[in-house]
This record gives sequence, structure tokens and C-alpha cells, in this order.
Amino acid sequence: MRLSRPGLFLLSFLLLYIVQRPTFATQKSYVVYLGAHSHGPELSSVDINRITESHYEFLGSFLASNDVAKESIFYSYTRHINGFAATLDDQVAAEIAKHPKVVSVFLNKGRKLHTTRSWDFIMDLDHVGSNPSSSIWKKARYGEDTIIGNLDTGVWPKSKSFSDEKLGPIPSKWKGICQNDTDSGFHCNRKLIGARYFNKGYASVVGPLNSSFNTPRDNDGHGTHTLSTAGGNFVSGASVFGFGKGTARGGSPKARVAAYKVCWPPVGGNECFDADIVAAFDMAIHDGVDVLSVSLGGQPTFFFNDSVAIGSFHAVKNGIVVICSAGNSGPDAGTISNSAPWQITVGASTMDREFNSYVILGNKVQLKGQSLSSTALPSNKFYPLISAADAKPANVSAEEALLCKNGTLDPRKVKGKILVCLRGQNARVDKGLQAQFAGALGMILANNEINGNEITADAHVLPATQVNFTNGISIFTYINRTKSPQACITGVTTLLGTKPAPFMAAFSSKGPSTITPEILKPDITAPGVNVIAAYTEAQGPTNQIFDKRRVKFNSVSGTSMSCPHVSGIAGLLKTLHPTWSPAAIKSAIMTTATILDNNREPVTNASYFKATPFSYGAGHVRPNSAMDPGLVYDLSVNDYLNFICALGYNETLVSIFSDDPYNCPKPPMSLTNLNYPSITVPKLSHSIKVTRKLKNVGSPGTYRADVQEPSGILVIVKPRSLKFKKVGEEKTFYVTLKVKEAKAAKDYVFGNLIWSDEKHYVRSPIVVKTA
Repeated sequence: MRLSRPGLFLLSFLLLYIVQRPTFATQKSYVVYLGAHSHGPELSSVDINRITESHYEFLGSFLASNDVAKESIFYSYTRHINGFAATLDDQVAAEIAKHPKVVSVFLNKGRKLHTTRSWDFIMDLDHVGSNPSSSIWKKARYGEDTIIGNLDTGVWPKSKSFSDEKLGPIPSKWKGICQNDTDSGFHCNRKLIGARYFNKGYASVVGPLNSSFNTPRDNDGHGTHTLSTAGGNFVSGASVFGFGKGTARGGSPKARVAAYKVCWPPVGGNECFDADIVAAFDMAIHDGVDVLSVSLGGQPTFFFNDSVAIGSFHAVKNGIVVICSAGNSGPDAGTISNSAPWQITVGASTMDREFNSYVILGNKVQLKGQSLSSTALPSNKFYPLISAADAKPANVSAEEALLCKNGTLDPRKVKGKILVCLRGQNARVDKGLQAQFAGALGMILANNEINGNEITADAHVLPATQVNFTNGISIFTYINRTKSPQACITGVTTLLGTKPAPFMAAFSSKGPSTITPEILKPDITAPGVNVIAAYTEAQGPTNQIFDKRRVKFNSVSGTSMSCPHVSGIAGLLKTLHPTWSPAAIKSAIMTTATILDNNREPVTNASYFKATPFSYGAGHVRPNSAMDPGLVYDLSVNDYLNFICALGYNETLVSIFSDDPYNCPKPPMSLTNLNYPSITVPKLSHSIKVTRKLKNVGSPGTYRADVQEPSGILVIVKPRSLKFKKVGEEKTFYVTLKVKEAKAAKDYVFGNLIWSDEKHYVRSPIVVKTA
């Protein structure tokens, strides 16, 4: 450990929202957000008690007494975020919201983990150009002394990914704890240096919890998977049932990690509460993390009513990089989650690795599928083939039976055959279970049109494979045209270097942002399909009750999986460039991304149509290039406050939000002028002039602008060249966008602005829609 430089902490902070239901007849749990604290970073127990008492007094002024307030409040946020969570009548909550010292009052709502494992790392930066080179990893010391925390379902501490072998002492800046007071078998070490749990918000919805909930232990798998993807140590011989075998390692494999458990068994489809999320953010900032990875989210919400936006603002204010998952609500437009400009929002794309398992039809046609089934049918042996629509009981519709739901299959028609099911609605692995229950020997899972070519390799309980939409049509056509259809399913083989890759996952949520369409979201995309990483041994690989198998590593898909890839890269950047701001790190990641696949063709969606920045943001992440971006678009906390003012929030509230003296600029800044690494104009009428500023973080040089114009839009950049003489020097430039003709397209069009000195290529997407 080098004491001459501060320890860096990378926190994989996975967060969720939970639906609210009344705890009493007329009461619900709320978060009362009072902005920031004005105290210094060092707090005594006396200070904490004083803050808590002030919260009791404040709430007591609306209730009968301070004693009633004490019974109502279940969280007092005392470190960096000022506020409390309490059980309140709706009327009282409405009255509190009117108080001039209150920024916002919002329901303790629910959010979801952004994984698709139940529905519809080996650090997978090894693929499609996303793997840091060995020289870069060594230069960045493998993220040494960054601390990765996970706001998620916790962590499985016995995983080898969290071994502290060859690690030095815990960094001196760390203030966290290993909260194992009721779980004596849970141990931290010099790798897993901290773990906490937060469940009071969850309890306010579901009722009193037993002691088994009082632990940061991961009984789900999600948190272990994401945390190890971001910062897992080297583990040789990792695989899922022998497939994908290799050395597991996180993006920052020598980082220290910390787990913040905020997600619990689902209620109404949601797992994590706002109140718990705010508490975890507050504590993670206090503990000393450098990077927070947040693989959860909810419906788009205005920032002051969004626990993740609030928590991440306070984190960024303290120099912490916050990475969030985009959500799994694609492929529809406007579904993006976590859209605050101070967050790095990550979409999900594929990698160039497949777990191939072929379907061979009786007519000798061979169709590619993918699977991670732990069992296989005898090779080259054909079995009768039946569509699930033809296997229905008399009282079930063909449409329902085709989905292979519980109770929709007739065992007399299925037994001894390979069953073909359609993807959608119920869990993919549950379809396999229903097939098995009905007596099927194997299953073929066919994609629906929405999922297209996106294949998720699942650890099915019977021999099974999943095929894309086109191959599924071929199989159903063969069945319908053949008197006695037959098929065989080959065993699984791992294949690397597959093409095209990456392409966007169909589930990955898309822009534009419905909250601030002037900010392009997502910011970036990273591997999020069939990602192998460490897993809990408290669950089987399918997370279904019936699954008694246990694995040390599992393949999971979702923007939950792509998010920690970028968190790991951020950890390397924090180590390599410790003075860079969170905005500079975001800029480096965005402006060096690629929009080409490994065929050197534009990245596509899951149906192989050209994707847009609303799917991939600035493009697919490239860690090697991000380490040396040349120039960055930097932002300060005041820039974000100016942005909040421009959204229409009054100066008094913004001052409370910041905790420092602050005045909104007059006139307010244009939202399009936030110094973001992308340019988005959602309502262009005639013309607009946009301002940007670049900071040199490389060697001296002259950069020249190259523009790829959006269709129907004239783009003028002034000046066309920028000369930088030293590191840290900043230069301002202006971009004028004009509608070329009155009949210009009314939909969004896309282009790029590239600044280059022939060594660096600093690319920003341009996104425009005419009014």
C-alpha cells in the first residue's frame, strides 16, 4: 500500500425500489428529504444524536409530540444526506412538504433489480474489445486500493472472488464496518472490507422481520454476481457446469469491496425501498467509497423524488463516481431508468462468446441455439417433436399452452418428446420445469419477435436450448408441415469470437429520457448478456425453489450485469487518474466508446437493424482508450446546480440541496448547455447555439473538429481547431445546429462531433429532433 496517495474505494452499489402498501389503516412510509448537512466530515456520536433529535423535533411539530415522532421515524439520515424516513398519514406528509426547509417528501416506493435471470465475470471484458490490456491493468495496478461496494442483495463472503490473497492492509481511509452482529458466520477480510444491511424501509412495507433478515449475506446471488464483476479477485478454473471455463476476474480485480444490502425478497415485483437506498448511500459516502455501482431502478421520476438520483448527487458531490443500470424495459423507446446527468447510465449488449447447442430436425436442417443445461440428451438420437400449442388440454387455449405455463400442458401428449415453447411472460427456466413435469425429455425455447436474436443461455433443469426468432419460425413450420416431426438437441459447446458482436440486448431500456430529454441516456453500453461471475451457494443457478443444484459461478443477463463492467473500469480510472472528477471519468468512458461491431459495421439491435444512441448512448465501452482520452468534458457540482435551476427548481431549494451558499444564474442556463459529452436538442426550431468546453488531460496538441451531420441538420463548429499547450488547459467552442429545410424529418436524427489530434478521437453523439 502506498501511503503517499489516498486509498480509493470502488463501491458496487446495487439499489432497488419497492412498492408501498399501508403499514396501518391510514399510514404509509415516506422519505422526508431536507437536502445536505452543513457539518464537516468528522462526526462524533454527540453530533449524530443532535441531528437525530432535530429530526424528532421537526416531525414533532407536525404531530402530537416528539415522542410520537420518535415512534414514527425509522431512519434518521445524519452523515451527508439530511432527512428521515417515517410512517405518516398522507395529510401530515402533505403538510410537511409545504415547509420551506423541506426539499421533497416522497413515498417509500419500490425499485427492481435489473436482471432478466428469472424472466423475460469471468469478467466479460475479455470480449469484443472491452478487456483492458495487461499493460493498462498493470499501469492501473489492477484497481488496487479502490473499494467496490455493492448496494444490492449483499454478498456471499466465502466466494473465492473475495479472497484477500496477496492484498496488503486495508486502506487507512476506510471507515466502514462488517455488520455481522447476528450472523457470526459472516466474515470480512482485506478484500471484502465491509458489509452492511438496510431493511427498515422493507419492514415498513411487509411488516416485522425475523432475525434471518439481519445480515448482509447474499441469499439471492445478484449482489455477489455484480460485486465480483466490478471488483472480483482472480479465480482460475471458473465455469458454469464446465462451460465458459477460464480465469474469473473483475474489472478492478485488486480493488477492495464492500457490500450494502438494500434488496430483499420481492413484494409486488419490487425488491428495494427508497428509505433503505437513501440510508445506504448516506453510509457508503461516510465509509469512504470511490465508486458506487447501482444495478437497480424504477419508473422514471423527477430527481428530488428519486432516492437513487438524490443519493448519487451527494456521492458525486463527494467525488464518488456513480454508475447505474439503464433498466430492462426495452426495446420500447422512453423506458430508460436512472437518467440524472451526474450518473453514468449503462445499457446492455452482447459479447463475442456463445454457448452453442444445436437443434437438428428430422429433415437434417441444423439450427443454432444456446444453453447452459447441466444435462444432455444422447448425441445424434432423434425424439418426437411437438409444439406446446399441440400439447394443450381441452380447457386451455393454444396461445397459453405455447408459453408452457403451469397447468397448460397435457402430459399424455408431451411424455417422451422434445417440447417447443415460446419465450415470454413466465420465466424461461420455469417453462423447462413445466416441460419436465409433463414428461418431456427436452425443450426448445423459441424467441418471440421482440427478442429477435437475443439469446440467453440458461441453466435449464432438463436438456434444452434457446433459438432466435427466425430459427423458431423454421421449427414451427417444420412441425406444421411434417406428419411425424423429430429432432435432436446437441450438447453445449463454448465458442469465442462469434460475429456480429456486440449487438444491443432487446431488454435494454432505451431513451429518450422522459425526465430531461436534453440529456442523452443511456450514456454507454457494456456486456450484459450471459455474463459469468461469482454466485451465492444459497440458491440454485435458476433461483427457483425446485432447483437444488449449486454453483460457484453463474451466467446472468441484464443491465445489472453491464453496469458493474463500467464500475470496474471506473475503478481503474480512479487509480490511474486519482485527481479526475466523476464527470471527467464519465467523459473518458463516453468519448472513447465505439459504435462499430467486430465486423466493423454499425452496432445493431437484437433484430439486426441499425441501433441508435438511444440504445447505446455514446457506444460500447473501450477501457484501453478510456485510460487516455486526450480531452474531457468536465463538470463541477455548481454546473449540476445550474442545471437543476434550469429545470425550474427555486433557488432556496437548490441551496438546501447543495448545503453551500448558491445563487441560480440569471437568466437560467439552457439545458442544452450543460457541458455533457453528448449534444441533444429535442425541439430544434430553426437554429440553436450550443456551448461546450474541453479540458486537456493528455499531451499538448492541436485538435480539429470533424462533423458527421444528422440528416437534414446543418452543424457549424467554431472554432474548428483547438490548441492545447498544457495539461488542465480548457477551451470553449460553440456548435450551431440549423434545420436545413422546412420539411426536415420530425423524428430524431443522429450524428457525431469528433475532435482529433490524429492520436486521440474524442467523439460526442449529436441527437436532434425538429420542433
